[in-house]
Amino acid sequence: MWRLVSTALALLCAFLTPTLAQQPQRSECLAMANAAPRAMPVALRRAANAAEVEITYAGHSTYFIDTPGGVRIATDYSGAYQVGRLPDVATMNRAHSTHYSLFPDRRIPHVLHGWGEDGKPAIVSERIGDTFIRNVTTDIRRYFGDDSGADMIRDGNSIFIFEVAGLCIGHLGHLHHKLDDSHFAQIGRLDIVMVPIDGTYTMSLDGISEITKRLRASVVLPMHRFATPLEDFMRRIGQQFEIDRRTDRSFRVSRDGLPSTPTVIILDGV
Repeated sequence: MWRLVSTALALLCAFLTPTLAQQPQRSECLAMANAAPRAMPVALRRAANAAEVEITYAGHSTYFIDTPGGVRIATDYSGAYQVGRLPDVATMNRAHSTHYSLFPDRRIPHVLHGWGEDGKPAIVSERIGDTFIRNVTTDIRRYFGDDSGADMIRDGNSIFIFEVAGLCIGHLGHLHHKLDDSHFAQIGRLDIVMVPIDGTYTMSLDGISEITKRLRASVVLPMHRFATPLEDFMRRIGQQFEIDRRTDRSFRVSRDGLPSTPTVIILDGV
């Protein structure tokens, strides 16, 4: 009798497992964005009480994110900006060689491209350790010398979003155009956002300032800082943002430790 029951259970599990595996991962940041303002599920609130994420500015558009569970993530990783140990996860965008590598260190177990193949968009929805990683695709300008006649590559760039310790962390990547309502809906709520402020190679300062204000993240981390005086960016986003200049290239933050006023944090780095 028990043998028959065991066999039946095994067959049921074999039938259900593919179905369960095909179900999409759940984004808590999207769930919170669709709930009451700043609402947070009880389970996440408990998990975030003491859990801290460490964020390090390596340079250009590369930030390292170290999670409470020991996962190390590098954004727009090219290998040129390395701080500490190799990342466990490397996200990439293909605008220029400073934002990706086709030959990353083989010891990096998870390499996530922000572009797809054969004209298809990249789809990232993956849980790695204590972090859920997803993407929102945007278009990108074509490379020099491309004679196809089209100005933009559809879905050629990705905004990556990292959900960990109750925090929603977004990296806008090499963004080349304004975001529409569908983009903002897919992004959901962000607590921390990494924003390119060069004003030329990505998009205009006016454009990126509008996006920054609409996202209303508690912490704004500028990147692509080589071309634009920070004061120009601050003047455009308005007085509702404070500025916090630091001599360190890293800081730690928890859900409960987010600033009450939206703050632009300038970390030491190149």
